[in-house]
Amino acid sequence: MENFWDSNVWGTLLLVALLLSSLLAGNVVRKTVPFLRNSLIPTSVLGGIILILVDLVYKAFTGVRIVDAPVFGGNGTATLEMMTYHALALGFIASTFRNSNKKMTGKRVTEVFNTGVTTVSTYLLQGIIGLAITMIAALVISGFFKAAGILLPFGYGQGTGQAMNYGNIYEAEYGFAGGKSFGLAIAALGFLSASIGGVIHLNIRRRRGKLDLSHRNDRLNVEAVEEDNEIPMQESIDKMTIQIALIFLAYLLTYFIMYGLGKLLPGMKSTIFGFNFLLGVLSASLIKISIRGLRKIKWIKKEYANTFLMTRASNFFFDIMVVAGIAAIRLEVLGRYWVILLIMGVVGLAVTFIYNRIVADKLFPDYAEEQFLAMYGMLTGTASTGIILLREVDGDFVTPAADNLVYQNFPAIIFGFPMMLLATFAPKQPLVTLLILIGFFLVMNLILFRSFIFKKREK
Repeated sequence: MENFWDSNVWGTLLLVALLLSSLLAGNVVRKTVPFLRNSLIPTSVLGGIILILVDLVYKAFTGVRIVDAPVFGGNGTATLEMMTYHALALGFIASTFRNSNKKMTGKRVTEVFNTGVTTVSTYLLQGIIGLAITMIAALVISGFFKAAGILLPFGYGQGTGQAMNYGNIYEAEYGFAGGKSFGLAIAALGFLSASIGGVIHLNIRRRRGKLDLSHRNDRLNVEAVEEDNEIPMQESIDKMTIQIALIFLAYLLTYFIMYGLGKLLPGMKSTIFGFNFLLGVLSASLIKISIRGLRKIKWIKKEYANTFLMTRASNFFFDIMVVAGIAAIRLEVLGRYWVILLIMGVVGLAVTFIYNRIVADKLFPDYAEEQFLAMYGMLTGTASTGIILLREVDGDFVTPAADNLVYQNFPAIIFGFPMMLLATFAPKQPLVTLLILIGFFLVMNLILFRSFIFKKREK
């Protein structure tokens, strides 16, 4: 029988309170310290760093991590990893439920398609660089996991959740000690690359007189709080409760899909459950289609999903994902690898910056700066980081760059799915995987720059 004062009752709840408190502390620090106030470092990243610093002090006196203290259930690190895993999928599901009534022209379809191909091409480039670095490192460091570098596109390109997912697969199935922490550390470096690199770039452009950042502290009102024909904000059930119910209904469906696929393909169970975010998007899309169909036959008369509230829910889950993911990093298992991590971080920043600058200038000349900042921010952090950078130069989202980030997910998933499968092949054949990545990268760039290549051939 559980007592209400037992840590089993309070542990997880207190750990969530600790995460949210660190977010508040990170926000206070960001508003107080001039350097941080002028930077673009997300508050969730600062919150995670604060927790790591507190953890180091606590461990120096007690010998255990603060999140593993009895008051937090005794195994808080595992709970943080679990939160990171689930928050990734829940954030994507909430994003999928957002409505979009904008029509696509032929030019816009091409730009969205090119944005999706750019995303996958950058993943491939990051994978090539990361895998090459760790294959060389394995020649120097005895027993080092050769395929660790494939985590670079997941940490930089896809964020904390996916980096931890694949790090966990490598740790559980291939014996990569500290794989989860390695992936989480790469993701943290990605956020710093997005923030610091973005700030430096913006300041350089401003000094050259090419940017006007006078609007950066303006209050933005870019979304409608309520659209036509929606359910009331408060009725017999609160509107926010409906949004949360839809999100978790989709996640419940996601679990059953993963469970069924796991039964059909038991050898790929870890990989299938690692795609919880992708199958979550599929589940949310199915529910959206079902609701739309029921509205057409008049069984449902009102719109239940609210874009404004779903955006807030999505941002909440992503904030939790980032702060929990950074706090879950076990620094002690990274002691041997910090030089490799630093090299991967710096090189990852450089190649992502240069490649996306070239693509933006060539393929998006009408809004090259906005497209570059959005893509660079997303491909070193998350879509939210891309939006943060974009707002510095396009506060009212006048250019299509913000829409490109949303709509590019479909072509990116189609072209990027083979790479996710390659990531599970990399530990077995790292050299073959590297060669396939290079070939795939060349094909993607042939597709991306098709208008230039085929025009030259015609001439």
